Parts: sequence; structure tokens; C-alpha cells
Amino acid sequence: MSLLSSQVRTVVLLFCGYAACYYCRADLSVATPLIADELARRGVSHAEALIHIGTISSLGVFAYALGKLFLTGLGDYWGGRRNFLIGVGGAAVFTLLFAGGGALPVFTLAWTANRLTQSVGWAGLIKVSSKWFNYSSYGSIAGILSISYLVGDALARQQMGMLLAHGYGWRVLFAFAGVVAALALLANVLWLRESRVREGHAEAEPNPALNLFTSGETRPASVAALLVPLMRSRAFLLVCLLSFGCTIIRETFNTWSPVYLRDFLGYSVSDSAGLSAIFPAVGAVSVLLAGWLSDRLGPTARSLLMFSGLAGAALALLALTGVPPGQSGSLLPVILIALVFFGLLGPYSYLGGAFALDFGGKQASAASSGIIDGIGYLGGVLAGDSVARLAVNFGWRGVFVALAVVSAAAAASAGYLHVLNLRTAALKTAATAGAHG
Repeated sequence: MSLLSSQVRTVVLLFCGYAACYYCRADLSVATPLIADELARRGVSHAEALIHIGTISSLGVFAYALGKLFLTGLGDYWGGRRNFLIGVGGAAVFTLLFAGGGALPVFTLAWTANRLTQSVGWAGLIKVSSKWFNYSSYGSIAGILSISYLVGDALARQQMGMLLAHGYGWRVLFAFAGVVAALALLANVLWLRESRVREGHAEAEPNPALNLFTSGETRPASVAALLVPLMRSRAFLLVCLLSFGCTIIRETFNTWSPVYLRDFLGYSVSDSAGLSAIFPAVGAVSVLLAGWLSDRLGPTARSLLMFSGLAGAALALLALTGVPPGQSGSLLPVILIALVFFGLLGPYSYLGGAFALDFGGKQASAASSGIIDGIGYLGGVLAGDSVARLAVNFGWRGVFVALAVVSAAAAASAGYLHVLNLRTAALKTAATAGAHG
């Protein structure tokens, strides 16, 4: 099989596998109004029900963050394929367990285990990608694979909205998601390969300017050899900070947009699920455009594109604070949320994708991606319980003001990262000129 054919097969398998994982994340968001109603029938107030579900969401994000920080680096030792299969398989098993649960402790256990096992999936995907693609296509490949979770999220919400419209309950949504993930797992077990070298092709080329490690596919000599180069890089640490801020915003909308659409704007449960599918679809366009531009404008352009997108998202969030309740007939709040996703998700896709590949290369891309995403999801913990309490106590206007501040701070950080990248590029250029002089 030609290299191109094998690369296409690899992208399709990774794309479908990770998209399936998002069926097993969108289900809780879409089902939250119905789960809250079920808890209300057991004597729990609506506000308390939202806080309980927010706590479950936060515990899941916290487990996801811990897995990103402490488990994803295993992919640099035993291979990215194994990490990826664990992620997709765990999503299937624990989503089906949630569907069969009947009490908050079971829901909490199943959701936390689901997110913990899924935590290693993206780093596995990045590790496999580092061994299949040259650095010159990192932006485009990471962009294509990044929209897998946006496409999966959008399809899941749309299809789950259709199931709700036909009268199915929330347990059917979880069972449906678990079956989708199980089918994706089977395909990847059968056809996904760790590296293009194993099919007789030459090794992929890492980024010669930003890669902090050797160019080969050998395992790191030790944990210190894996972590120290990353921790010494100011640019890498700044990317981790950006991940923290961006994930707060992203996870807030992923978790709470159906609730906002129903409780604040007045849409039905099924319409809220269907409309929430628009936002990741808009984000997918942003991710593809951002990946394509970064490959053509060069790695230093990524930080500038991040600054522009995050500044635009901050402005859209401020505009959302002026939307009055009961606007189910108005497109304005839907357009504003779509603008937030467009400004946010393109830059967000760089963090654990192209940047992780740039820094980690073939030796440490799993750890690089895991650390960036792990620190991000520590911020994402705030999107569950804390946002629920903020919405209950200060309303959705208070939520959007807080998110606008976070987005503006992230934009400022992206501007500083751009300055650092320009300095690094200038130093490397001068060093190269001196070596040839």
C-alpha cells in the first residue's frame, strides 16, 4: 500500500475513533435537563439537581485532567495505538454503565471512569500522528483530527436531539453513544497501525526548529529526559497557561449550552440539543481554517491567529451579557455563541495538537500533548460545579462576564507568546547564519 493510502486510512480511523468518544461526552450535556427532571421527581430541587450534575461533570473533568497529566506519557513508552484503544474502549464500557445506573453514586463512578480512560486517547492520537506525518503538515493534520471531536459532538447532539424529539429518554442516549464507541473501537483494533515505518516507509520528519528532543522514534531514556526539556521551555509553559484559560470557556459551553438554551432562552429540550450542535459545527470551520493558515504562514503565525480569535471571542461574550431572557424567537444569542466558538476553537486546536507535535516530535509528543491538555482540563474543572453555582447565584450574565475576562486574559497571553516566538525565530536565524558564515 502506498504511503498516501496508508496515511488516509490512519486519519480516517483516528478521526472516527475520537469522534465516537465525543458521543460519550455530549450525552451528559444533552441529557442534563432530563436527568435534572428525574432527580426533581425524587424530591431534589432544580437548582440542587443542576449543582449535583455540575459536581459530576467537574469530577469527570478532574479525572480527565489527572489522566492527561500522569497517564498520557505512557504512550511515549508503549506506543500511541495502545493509548488510543484504551480511550475509545473505556468510553464505550463506562457510557453503557452510566445508561444502566439508577443513582447518583453510580452516575458519578461511571462518568469519572469514562473521562479517566478517555484522557489517554488524544495523546495516543497525537503520538501515532507524529510517526505518520512530516512536520510541514502538522497544522493541517492536527486541524483535521481536531475537528473529529467537533464533528462527533455536533453529530451526537443532532442525533440525540432527534431521539428526544421521538420521545426516547436519556438512558437511550447513553446506550446509543456506547454502541457508536464500541463500533469505532472494533475498526481501530483491526486496522490502525502504530507507525509508517512498520509498513516499509521512511520515518516521519519532526520540526527541526521547535522540537525539543531527538528526531528518532526511540523511547526517552528516563522520565526526567521526557519532562525536563518541556519544563525548561517558556513557550511550552505559556501554551499550557493558554490551555488552562481556553478549556474553561470550551468546557462551559460544551456542558451548559443546552441548559442555557432551555432555561434562559426558552427553547424545548429537543430544540436545545439540536441548536447546540450548530456551535461545534461552526468551530470545525474555524479549526480547519486555522490549521491551513498556520501551515502556510509558518509556526510563529499560530500565536498571532490565537490572539485574534480569543480577542473576538471576548467581545462576543460581552455581547451575550446584554441578551434578555425568553429570546427563543431571536437568532442573536445563537449567532453570538457561534462567534465564540469560531474565535475560540481554531486557536484551541493548536494547543494539544500542532504545538504538542512541534515541541515533542516523535519522542515526546504524547507527554507534550498530555501536559498541555491536562493543565487545560484543570481549568475545565471550573466549568462544572463552579459555573453551576455562578449561574444559580448571579445568572447567565455573570457567567458570560467571567468568561469574557478569561478570554481577554488568554488573548493577552497569546500576544506575549507571539513575541517569544518571534524572538526564538530571530535567534535561530542568526545562529544558522553564523554557522554558515
